[in-house]
Amino acid sequence: MNSVNNASRLGYRLGVESAETAAEVRSTYRHGDLRHALLAAGLELARTGGPDAVVLREATRRVGVSPNAAYRHFADRAALLAAVSDAAQGLAADRMSDELAGVQSSADSATTARLRLRAVGRAYIDFAQHDSGLFRAAFTVPGDLRDAFGPAKAGRDGRSPFQLLAAVLDEMVESGTLERASRPGREFLAWSAVHGLAMLVIDGPLRGLSEDMIRDARERLLDMVDRGL
Repeated sequence: MNSVNNASRLGYRLGVESAETAAEVRSTYRHGDLRHALLAAGLELARTGGPDAVVLREATRRVGVSPNAAYRHFADRAALLAAVSDAAQGLAADRMSDELAGVQSSADSATTARLRLRAVGRAYIDFAQHDSGLFRAAFTVPGDLRDAFGPAKAGRDGRSPFQLLAAVLDEMVESGTLERASRPGREFLAWSAVHGLAMLVIDGPLRGLSEDMIRDARERLLDMVDRGL
């Protein structure tokens, strides 16, 4: 996904009228939209530098307001980072939804369910690989699973990454691919597997692999997840 498309999605999620670039957000926010503008600036900081780059003072500088003005919307850096993390998860959910939309339905519901599970996992790893700063902000900032269903983490279809994963697992149960008795907790197993590969690719010893090698590792991992469930 290129930066223009990402920025457009930021505009969709944040309610900004014009969002082809972060600079537009910076220059066109109106009174009352300062929180949105600061959040958009924070997301751009995360995109280029991950969660460590999200600094409230730098966000205010980019938007063009004093740090004191920001405190009406974010009490401190931690508050801004939490909001950035939530919004980045929403962008990950959008990536998953796009991948799901490309899955062709089969006459065999079990085949379709398996393909949809693979689509969610593939999108997660691709998001990590190609938007690593946002991925780190989304999934390495400390949080709590109790918030995994929060609307702030939802993509444009109203579901968070965790909810999208849960939904495709439910589809596997309905298609007879996954036994109902085995369904509880399978989100954690599938998520752990794809997250582990994603982190090895962006921050671990697999980051030197070629695109073809990463793609092969991803598809083999998704085979393993499918069989293991």
